Amino acid sequence: MININGKNNLFSIRKTSNRSPALFKFVILQIRTILSCIFYFLVFVCAPSPAFAQTQNLTTYPSKPIRLIVPFPAGGGNDVVARVIAQKLSERLGQPIVIDNKAGANGIVGLQALMASPADGYTLAVASAGPIAVNPSLYEKLPYDPIKDLSSITNLVSLPLLLVTHPSLPSKNIKDLIALAKTKPGQLYFCSPGAGNSGHLAGELFNSMADVKLVHVPYKGQGPALTDLLSGQVQMLFSSIPPVLPYVHSGQLNALAIGNAKRIPTLPETPTISESGLPGYEAYSWVGLFGPANMPKELVHKINKEVIEVLKLKEVGERLSKEGALPVGDSPEEFSLYVKKEILKWGAVVKSANIKAD
Repeated sequence: MININGKNNLFSIRKTSNRSPALFKFVILQIRTILSCIFYFLVFVCAPSPAFAQTQNLTTYPSKPIRLIVPFPAGGGNDVVARVIAQKLSERLGQPIVIDNKAGANGIVGLQALMASPADGYTLAVASAGPIAVNPSLYEKLPYDPIKDLSSITNLVSLPLLLVTHPSLPSKNIKDLIALAKTKPGQLYFCSPGAGNSGHLAGELFNSMADVKLVHVPYKGQGPALTDLLSGQVQMLFSSIPPVLPYVHSGQLNALAIGNAKRIPTLPETPTISESGLPGYEAYSWVGLFGPANMPKELVHKINKEVIEVLKLKEVGERLSKEGALPVGDSPEEFSLYVKKEILKWGAVVKSANIKAD
């Protein structure tokens, strides 16, 4: 209660009146500060953490169709492998998997499309050894780095290369072929579907390890190369199995040896190149599954797990075997390390043989 009488009391009224606006502002400022602290506290406590949000996304993934890029035309080895796996993977995930063939420039066009996609698991790509392990050495200015610009998910299949020869070639095994090549340097010819192809590199690796000089003859595709081999214009070809197997069975071509590390069920009587005269030799192609760079580790592992389950299916194994493919299914970490080793291995072959892109 305020007494308005008296000198001192009048002074007190004036003094209190002068202080009231400042006090009021101070109180309001304090209230605002307290409310701001409460607001940010609630935001921090109630908002979902990135880990929680990611867990929720993994729980619902996939919630829409997945696009699977194949950087080669329909009907080729990469495309066949993609379609065999996509069918069963779609059944497991409960979402359609749409194959998108983006061919061009030895796989470069398709992988550029993958790089431009969000790293959310809804755009993936299959890619073989050529675009991933060979292109880095084959092209001076490659628009992607297979290690930095892609997420390695799993190696899907291995594609053994079979060394087939024309019956006119007297060599019936690898030791005989090496001995003949040493007596005729530059006079024996092997063909391939094109410079930098896996068959070309397999031949150059053979040259290097056996210390011989087989001459490479590049063609524009498997068909023309096989035609000239059957007619005897060239003597040999390192090829995937399905295109040449009918001619082996008919006796038009000889299956000399397989480039795989061990014999395969499709040709159990055919020895490996390593066991039959060139120890340590391994040459085969492969097809792996990749995503854009910076995919969440948990998402990569979830996709990896689902794909491996598909590769274990008997039906899938049988279908892939008919295409000359052997299921692999390794971990993302194992596949990433394998890719690095493959880049070094084939890079050395490209450099040694001075191979240039067409």
